[in-house]
Amino acid sequence: MLRFYIPNMTCGGCAKSVTKALLSVDPQARIETDPPAREVRVESALDESAFLTVLSEAGYPDKQ
Repeated sequence: MLRFYIPNMTCGGCAKSVTKALLSVDPQARIETDPPAREVRVESALDESAFLTVLSEAGYPDKQ
């Protein structure tokens, strides 16, 4: 499972945008968002780099 920390994901609307962006990379991915913790967990067979790119393009870059 991949984990991303997204500081600017602060509400349900943000979480919906993040989920939509991630599903554009892998429609079969299982995605769990936690806006209060600003964390997203993704279960996918794809590599982390594909998700990092789409998150950044959507305005939600991952901060380690």
